[in-house]
Formats: sequence, C-alpha cells, structure tokens
Amino acid sequence: MLRVAMLSVHTCPLAPLGGWETGGMNVYVRAISHHLADLGLEIDVYTRRQHPALPEVVEPTEGVRVIHIDAGPPAPLHKERVVGYLPEFVTQVERHAARLPGGYDLLHAHYWLSAQAGLALKARWDVPLVVMFHTLARMKNRVLADGPERESPRRALIEQQAMLHADRVIAASAADRRQMLEHYLLSPAKISVVPGGVDLGRFQQVERAAARAALGLTARHVLLYVGRIQRLKGIDLLLRAAARLVREHPALGESLVVLIVGGRPETTDSPERAELARLQELACRLDISQHVHFVGAVEQERLPLYYAAADATVVPSLYESFGLVAVESMACGTPVVAARVGGLASTVRDGETGFLIPTRDPRLYAQRLAMLLSDRPLRARLALQARRAAARYAWPQIAEEIYGIYCGLVHCEHRLPTPTAAAS
Repeated sequence: MLRVAMLSVHTCPLAPLGGWETGGMNVYVRAISHHLADLGLEIDVYTRRQHPALPEVVEPTEGVRVIHIDAGPPAPLHKERVVGYLPEFVTQVERHAARLPGGYDLLHAHYWLSAQAGLALKARWDVPLVVMFHTLARMKNRVLADGPERESPRRALIEQQAMLHADRVIAASAADRRQMLEHYLLSPAKISVVPGGVDLGRFQQVERAAARAALGLTARHVLLYVGRIQRLKGIDLLLRAAARLVREHPALGESLVVLIVGGRPETTDSPERAELARLQELACRLDISQHVHFVGAVEQERLPLYYAAADATVVPSLYESFGLVAVESMACGTPVVAARVGGLASTVRDGETGFLIPTRDPRLYAQRLAMLLSDRPLRARLALQARRAAARYAWPQIAEEIYGIYCGLVHCEHRLPTPTAAAS
C-alpha cells in the first residue's frame, strides 16, 4: 500500500472556497486525494492550522486524512509571513509522521511554500518528492505591474530550487510546461503534464429555465464570471465588454445581467475588498451597475446552477496555469469566452467549445459575446461539444495519471479503481 504525504501548507483543502487564498488549488488537493484513495493509496494532507478550534485530524473520506499542523499563530497569515514558520511546520510534520509505522513512500507538495517544506522533508526522509505549483511567480509578475498580487523574488527563487531538486514536476498544461522551460530553465525530462480535473457528477447540464428559476433570474441574457476577486482575473475587462454590449447592441443589452461569483472579504482593509470596491466603482462609471450583480462566494453544491443559468462563462484572466472554471463551465454545457493565455489555450477549443480572445480588447469580447447571445443554434452546438470535451478531465482519469507518476518513482502495484469509485 502506497502512503503519500501531501503538503498544502498555506491553505486547507477543506476551507470554504471563493476567498483571496482559496480556489482551484483547494479543489484540486481535495479531489485528487479522494480519487487516489479510491485507487488504494493512503493520503495524509498536511496543512497549517488557521483556526484554534480546528481538530488535529479530519477524515473527509476513507483513506484520506487532513492534518492541521501548529506552525505560527492559528490564524490566516500572508504567504510571505508563512515562510518564517516553515521550519516549525516541517518539525511538527516530522513529529506527527513518527507515529506512522513505516513512514511515507512519497511526498507530493502543492504551491511554492509546500515545495520549500517538501525539500526539507525529502532530505530527512530520503523519499521522492513530486511538486506542483498551480501558478508561477515569474509568470504572474510578467502581467502584474504592481499591487498586492505581485510575487516576491523569494517565491521565484524557492520555485526554482524546488524544480531543480524535486524528482518530478507536474505542469497543469502544455503552456505551463513551456513556461517552466523558458522562465525557469527546467529540464524537459523532469516535467509531466497532467491537467486538473472536474467532478462530472456535480458539474453537469441542468435545464436552463430551471436553473434560472432556482436562482431567481428573470433576465433574458446572462453572462457569468466565477473566481477570485483579483486583478489577475481581469474582471474589469468583462465589465468593459458588457458596457459595449449594452451600448452597441441595445436589443441584447436591455435584458442583460452579468453575475460576478466569488469573493469572501474577511477584513475591511483586505486587498480583496479594495478590488471589489474598484470594480463596483468601474461598473458605476460605465453606467452598467444595474446589469452587474456581485454575488459573492457560492457553495460548490450550488455553483452548477450558475453555470447552467448562463449563456456564456467569461474567463478574461491575465494568466492561468490551467483554468478550472472553464472546464467546470464546459461540463455544465455552457460555452466559454476566455483569454488566450496559459492553460486556457488548451482547455478551451476556439470555435468548438467556446471562443479564445487573443488580446485584452473589450471590443473583441463584446463581439464574440454578442454572437453567442444572438445565435441559439451556435450556443447549442458549442454546448454539446463543450460537454464532450470536459469528459477528458474526469477526476478518476486524472488520478490514474498521477498514480502512474508515483509508480515511476517508487515500487507500487498500480491497480484500477473499483467501479463505484470510478463513477464517483
């Protein structure tokens, strides 16, 4: 039986989604752990305790344990502050792991903070280390001139060191791999490309009228954004495109609503709250406030209703290593209009499952959105192809690919999931 210590230092996979530091990576760690356990592995996910009331160990599913490690104050901290507590985190993980007879066979670290901890544990345990970064500092800084989302030189250096010394680096897309080769000068032989996954049992087609009724939507045309409230996500571009739609296509614009789903501001001075205020002020200046609804964070169970209710999901990000929102939308049969950046260029097939926009021009977004909103047969064709394309990202298949990487590093019996596990 393969035992894996999975590291997710800065954010707990069980944390509520939609906040500044919670999103696709949380979904990934939670889901991949579950589906690897379906394959017979034992997965312990180590994360830093962020609330004093959290139990030390939580077992969300059979074969998976989430272990909250005391390292620094039990409260949310900025990522750069967490660096100072990594030695304590590593020590506490070692103490906990000492209770496990035989220890672990492999380490799998997520994000740069976990990669730093993973390097220390790899040296002490003499086991292989797999790393996945989910985003890259040098790529983020290429598209962000300033502000709280820019990454420190220290993060980029830690990423570089982890890539050099890990046994395997997982890229979420071909674009992610190219960026590692170009900006981190990593050896191609060390990289495996395995995309993120989607829960096809949860994200599936719902009748549009029923979804809109459940959400209380009466507008004829609905555009959707899902994700963090950050400049990196390009929400301002969606607002400018919506303003063009209202102005240049009055027949479409008079019954248009733009749903902004995401955001969980925790303090009055948080960067998320500041960005939300900036976007609300922009909507006022563009004279589309009556068309834009800032919904806030939505529970995963209800998120498929929003995708199903929309005519199109817009993903105008400046940078995405994968693009989970696009795949979730496609699984629900909703076409995607996305920036041609990073992993989105792979997950969205231009003209087949949605449209890719090559430049940050709201006019181009407005043109494609107007085409989708006014052409029902086109939407139906894209929706059908989107659902078919999303099948490639089923979590059981992604877990099989990750398990295959593990088995290339340590001896293990690579077994197939049970039928019930594969269908979950």
